[in-house]
Amino acid sequence: MRTLKHRSAEDWILDTLIYSFAAVVFIATLYPFYYVLVVSFNEGIDSTRGGVFLWPRSFTFENYMAVFSDDAWTRAVLISVLRTVVGTVLGVSLTSMVAYALSHDNLRGRKIYFLAIIVSMYFNGGIIPYYVTLRALGLLNTFWVYVVPTMLNGFLVLVMVAFFRDIPKSLEESAHIDGANDLQIFVRIVLPISKPVLATVSLFFGVAQWNAWLDSVLFVRSPDLRPLSFLMMEVINSSRISAMMSGMDVSMAATATQVTTLSIQMTTIVITVVPIVLVYPFLQKHFVKGVLLGSVKG
Repeated sequence: MRTLKHRSAEDWILDTLIYSFAAVVFIATLYPFYYVLVVSFNEGIDSTRGGVFLWPRSFTFENYMAVFSDDAWTRAVLISVLRTVVGTVLGVSLTSMVAYALSHDNLRGRKIYFLAIIVSMYFNGGIIPYYVTLRALGLLNTFWVYVVPTMLNGFLVLVMVAFFRDIPKSLEESAHIDGANDLQIFVRIVLPISKPVLATVSLFFGVAQWNAWLDSVLFVRSPDLRPLSFLMMEVINSSRISAMMSGMDVSMAATATQVTTLSIQMTTIVITVVPIVLVYPFLQKHFVKGVLLGSVKG
């Protein structure tokens, strides 16, 4: 029969201090996000009076209606979703293939490839040569300027190489004996057992694509290609929302009277952050495992 261990007064005091400190850190970390959510569902004019802390004092959907009544926002959401999905799929595909090749010691020029990847992680040619290269490739002011330059990530290549190198070589050797080629081994054997690192790399690519906005400033001129993060930065940095409201129809004019710059800012932040928050729990287990494996094996 197990006996309960008696705890001293010092243990209780120490545990109380630790849990109290953890609770304070948790609240201080979570509350700013919760406050943004509360203000986004509160009437903008009412929020300017202050006193809105724990829940909306005057609940409304006007802020969200004001945002999505503008066609620019619906196009921006579509562009962000497309660049995230396409960029993640192509990025994970290319990065995993390069990493799988580099994980083999018999690859010709392996050290040169590693050197090129490592150097590219610390040095670059600068914004002007980068711009000239994109122009020569015909990527400027196109959707593909968001995807093609980010398809290969040097850091993630190293993470995946460390993972692939610890896969037993006997699996590949037995597959070769059965007549499988390298591509079949990679697709049918290596990728199915690499879910943790694939989830990790996918999350890195997805978050980077969803949050990216500087490339749309430097390399895109068409308003139809602006992503959601670009419009969010415009709203946050602007002191007025008249430009955004100009696309609203007359039926929304009366509703918009309760909307302010602050309420629109909070709403756009929620719209931008929520998709990532919703996706992360589904990848958390694989993400944590993949990070730990990559760090230990590296």
